[in-house]
Amino acid sequence: MHFQSFSEFLAMGGYGFFVWLSFGATYTLLLALVVYSHFQQRQCLKQLADKLAREQRIKQYQESSS
Repeated sequence: MHFQSFSEFLAMGGYGFFVWLSFGATYTLLLALVVYSHFQQRQCLKQLADKLAREQRIKQYQESSS
């Protein structure tokens, strides 16, 4: 598709609102997914570290009480 001006490009032949709204929604959702995944990864790693520390404390307690 060839546009004569930048305003024609933005208008997208009368469908600009829907085109740009769909692009905006898509990029917003992708950004939200990246942010959510980042926080989920941090939470998972923290839970894993807590579990390993708890297991280490249990092991030390069992060795000291034997």
